[in-house]
Amino acid sequence: MSKPLFRHIDACNNTPSPNHLLPFHFGAEQVGWVSAELARALTFFPRDFHFEGRGVSMAGRLRTPGMRSDALAATTRELAKQGFGRIRGELFDIRAEADGPVLGTLDRGAIPQFGVIGQGVHLNGLVRRADGLHVWIGIRARDKAVAPGLVDNLVAGGIPAGLGPEETLLKEAGEEASLPPELAAMARRTGRLSYILSNDEGLRRDVLHVFDLEIPESFVPTPNDDEVERFELWPAARLLDFVRETEEVKFNVNLVLIDLFLREGLIDPAGAEGRALREGLDQGP
Repeated sequence: MSKPLFRHIDACNNTPSPNHLLPFHFGAEQVGWVSAELARALTFFPRDFHFEGRGVSMAGRLRTPGMRSDALAATTRELAKQGFGRIRGELFDIRAEADGPVLGTLDRGAIPQFGVIGQGVHLNGLVRRADGLHVWIGIRARDKAVAPGLVDNLVAGGIPAGLGPEETLLKEAGEEASLPPELAAMARRTGRLSYILSNDEGLRRDVLHVFDLEIPESFVPTPNDDEVERFELWPAARLLDFVRETEEVKFNVNLVLIDLFLREGLIDPAGAEGRALREGLDQGP
């Protein structure tokens, strides 16, 4: 499809099928996908990883989430030394389905290497003024490893092991934008988006939990960590043009903003473009 906005959805869904990869299992449950190169590296850990016709499985003796987590932690530390991912010191839960039970944990830096579902929260900060809808955006720090200097949502972050979307949102809102807990708690969940993206990290099977927060005109968010350089309040129409015309927005934030524009009617959700965009926003796990 040639519509300008759809290029962002295509960019986040560049892997129609992961069948060029090997399934990664915990027993009968498939939890991810691994490359042939990573599978070869895992052959050097025969106590913890077994190989069969259906792909790679963790050893049957690793029956509990804790046992799997410990084995994966030891393995990923060694793999990182060989250039497979990087250790970020933050654990994510492993699930076969986004809403499924927790089957183990894995360092965030290894999530794409193993093709495991990664989940995060994104918050649209909205200000409704007499001259129309405005949206708070963050300008990412220039030294960020991912998307340095690009436009981001007011708040966004991965969901760490043991936390849910709402808990993560409250944590990130204070850490990133100095939002008081009582204000952040008023955020309204609007849905979730997903995509499957192959990049240098591996296979990202991401689920984004999206929230909207109505922010008083008198409140100005301020950075509270090194993630964001500054925040700016933009008219929604200007932000729509920016998404449509530039590549200066972080790749998955484009999807969150397109979803917002559809819900707020800046893009006609009933039109041909709107219907195609809505269908394209949920192509992942």
